[in-house]
Amino acid sequence: MRIGTRGSALALTQAKSITEIITEVLGVSTEVAVIRTQGDRVTDVPFSELEGRGYFTREIEEALLDGQIDAAVHSFKDMPAKSPDGLAIAAVSERENPADMLIVAPGAYADIQSVPQLRDKAAIPLRTGAVVGTSAIRRAVQIKSIRPDIQIRDLRGNVPTRLEKLAAGEYDAIFLAVAGVKRLKLTLDEFKVVELDPAIFVPAPGQGALAVQMREDDPLFNEIHSLLHDRETGQATTLERKVLTYFGGGCGLPLGAYAEPTGNLIKLHGFWGGDTEHPVWAQVHGDWSLDLASELFEKLRI
Repeated sequence: MRIGTRGSALALTQAKSITEIITEVLGVSTEVAVIRTQGDRVTDVPFSELEGRGYFTREIEEALLDGQIDAAVHSFKDMPAKSPDGLAIAAVSERENPADMLIVAPGAYADIQSVPQLRDKAAIPLRTGAVVGTSAIRRAVQIKSIRPDIQIRDLRGNVPTRLEKLAAGEYDAIFLAVAGVKRLKLTLDEFKVVELDPAIFVPAPGQGALAVQMREDDPLFNEIHSLLHDRETGQATTLERKVLTYFGGGCGLPLGAYAEPTGNLIKLHGFWGGDTEHPVWAQVHGDWSLDLASELFEKLRI
């Protein structure tokens, strides 16, 4: 099997974790094919100015449709809500920690008691006027809503590049996904690390999970599903991405959705920053049979 992925260290690590299981359990030889996407090629323009959707997936999906590759491994948060005709998600792997984290330069870190706390448990321990790097409008709007004094500066590049820019003093803090840091086994001892509660600082739909995408008619589709699919993660991310569908399905929206299983029930946390002056947080809960995504959408779009 030829497995398509982006070429960053994180993307290659994620693809390797999938190919190793396929080879070991199914006895199928695998080869990783690196495919450059629009998001990889255009690094000097904010995502909000790029055209279309699927900045990190479109070219990989085209290769899959053309038969150049047999499967693709995506960070689920990068995927638009709907796959192109002929493609489908074969499996969603067990989820890593879905939270966001702030990596803070030591000189920019402030005691949590000395900074504004505009929402319960959401104090951001950064000095007044700190410069925070992110390319995600969701993160930018959320942190500005909690700390209006913070300055947002666009930040592009892979994880090591972002950390280099932070160490060089270009930013006081940067956002990273906890899942990416864990998968890369990064040591962040030179920085202060603040993990943000995903029930409050709401992550992107599907964050922390990997999606394996294949052609629907591939003879190995069902085998890959049985081998790699995690049922609980699949349920949670399906619910989150249903919220994404209600908002139009793009992966670059100022939208957060996080499904938190609690026994037989689910808490669905949401954030919508479409109106940057009046962003909305909401939460719904109930059992899996309820249309919680629709209920959350109605609360968020007020």
